Amino acid sequence: MEGNVIEIRNLTKKFGDFTAVDNISFDVWKGEIFGFLGANGAGKTTAMRILCGLSRPTSGGGTVSGYDINTEQEKIKRHIGYMSQKFSLYPDLTVRENIRLFGGIYGLRDREIREKTDAMLGMLEMMSEKDKFAGALPLGWKQKLAFSIALIHEPEIIFLDEPTGGVDPETRRRFWEMIYDTAEKGVTVFVTTHYMDEAEYCDRVSVMVDGKIAAMNSPSGLKSEYHAGNMDEVFRIIAGRAAREE
Repeated sequence: MEGNVIEIRNLTKKFGDFTAVDNISFDVWKGEIFGFLGANGAGKTTAMRILCGLSRPTSGGGTVSGYDINTEQEKIKRHIGYMSQKFSLYPDLTVRENIRLFGGIYGLRDREIREKTDAMLGMLEMMSEKDKFAGALPLGWKQKLAFSIALIHEPEIIFLDEPTGGVDPETRRRFWEMIYDTAEKGVTVFVTTHYMDEAEYCDRVSVMVDGKIAAMNSPSGLKSEYHAGNMDEVFRIIAGRAAREE
């Protein structure tokens, strides 16, 4: 891992008198799997929206993939991948139509989209499902497809917002194998999750409490620091200090 692909300094986001993100600073390295944890209301979703170019900070600054979070939001959107818990697919479009749509959104040419569509469907072993509606696919297939589509333009960073919510443990395990394969190719994976066993798979983890980063280290480092047997215990200790109502 070398170089930072995310650099954030003194990031603050306020909504009226409420400070959702409170003066946070951190870096994320190239090729890292970075876990971004926090209970509901801790500020992680607000911070992630800023990093994805979907919201502007009240104060502070930084860069994502080299682009300024205050002034180059559209460039950020074009140079990152994003996948949400809802899998970021249009259920009433076919598998092939979803790939074509997102390829166009990410600025790929028609020839590139055709080539990448065939390659993607072959890799996912979904060629026979190319004309099926995405909404009719099994949950695990939707997940694999959405993840692959988010990488179609070969971004330097992919943001995963609770991507495995509601899926069974075996499907989650297979999905994390895809995450590892992606990180090994040098793509940075920025992931939020409610599953603390998944936090164990990350290279580093940050835990937000009341809009601040309360802790950040490798999973083994956090377990040692908080004398905990697993990340669930770590999270309970840290999140238990929250003053806000979650």
